[in-house]
Amino acid sequence: MKDQDFVRFDMQAPPVRTKWYLRPLTYILSAPDVKKHGCIIKKNIPADLKPPFVMLCNHNAFMDFKVATKTIYPWRANYVVAIDGFIGREKLLRDVGCICKRKFTNDISLVKQLTRTIKNGDVAIIYPEARYSLCGTTAVLPESLGKLCKLLGVPVVTLICHGHHVNSPFWNLHDRGVNPTEAEFTQIFSAEDLKKASPDEINDKIRESFVYDDFAWQKERGIRTTYEGRAEGLHKVLYQCPACKKEYKMSSKGTVLKCDACGKQWNMTELGELEAVSGETEFSHIPDWYEWERENVRREVEEGTYSTGELPVRVDSLPNAKRYIPIGTGMMVHDMDGFKVRVTDKDGDLHEMVKTVPSLYSCHIEYEYLGKYGDCVDLNTLTDTWYTYPDPEKCEFSVTKMALATEELYFAKKREQKSSKS
Repeated sequence: MKDQDFVRFDMQAPPVRTKWYLRPLTYILSAPDVKKHGCIIKKNIPADLKPPFVMLCNHNAFMDFKVATKTIYPWRANYVVAIDGFIGREKLLRDVGCICKRKFTNDISLVKQLTRTIKNGDVAIIYPEARYSLCGTTAVLPESLGKLCKLLGVPVVTLICHGHHVNSPFWNLHDRGVNPTEAEFTQIFSAEDLKKASPDEINDKIRESFVYDDFAWQKERGIRTTYEGRAEGLHKVLYQCPACKKEYKMSSKGTVLKCDACGKQWNMTELGELEAVSGETEFSHIPDWYEWERENVRREVEEGTYSTGELPVRVDSLPNAKRYIPIGTGMMVHDMDGFKVRVTDKDGDLHEMVKTVPSLYSCHIEYEYLGKYGDCVDLNTLTDTWYTYPDPEKCEFSVTKMALATEELYFAKKREQKSSKS
């Protein structure tokens, strides 16, 4: 199997202005769910705001797209969407204005396409976190965002949704019927503001605007979720026990999160909090547990000991939007040097994917992706995406830990570079 055997997705095609007959259809398809969840959209924008402008949205669930569509209707927009969103429906997504992007890659063609969107007088909708939040809090934002906004030179607005994670969390997509949800539509820069601000100042303002916490929001509003399986899947995020400190031994069922190593259990309440069934409740707030895990990963990085070891994997490729292509099986290592994946295909040919620490400020992961082989990490080049599945029967691992380590390795490298310059 040779790389040239596959037609690659055309990333250079200019963005399509939403077909006139599809504009009301996008609204019609979005409105029922927005109404079902009673979404309250709070607008903090000038009365005369109109396209073109850049719209930065947080990302917790598919509902984000529906709320964004309702918020800007009837204006035209181009949405930046990951390549897997185009599978089997490339023409439709292009016709409604979607622009394809491979996650966590530096793609100059995207800048050109967004520039075209602005020149067309439309809204450029970007989800800068580039993935669903793992626990309803802000994911890492790219450093290039400030430069991009300054280059486009039009007003910048944010759409920050609240309630979509607690309604349908990334680790268990079941719709819990949360009502009402909320969204804040806010202008954070005018075109004149951008001229005066540096890219770093723009980034600081965007980060400030992107601070959110869905579980804190749920508790503050007293919103209860009665779904009996509300804790199922949470062990994918909370992979390390705070009682015995063992990793990869957590499990979940119904409303209970459990450590299979020491036996400790926590109940997830209707208000989205954790309560130890017996003994101390180490973390009642789910994001606090997640950040404790991050601190532990950071310590490994600082000590230079972080490594997954060699993990047996199988890899599927997504060169275009037609279908996943099985490449083969092999080994993946994630360590202080970044990711290295080597697989052999059915013809005996070796294929390799290397992502160094400086090249990847974060990575995208999936839990039980498409019900195929389990959890995976997807690694991207400008022309391909590898869905890399460690074998759960042959090794212990957590893709959540790999995602945290990717970020902490990058942060450590940036600190090191900054220190060497000073």
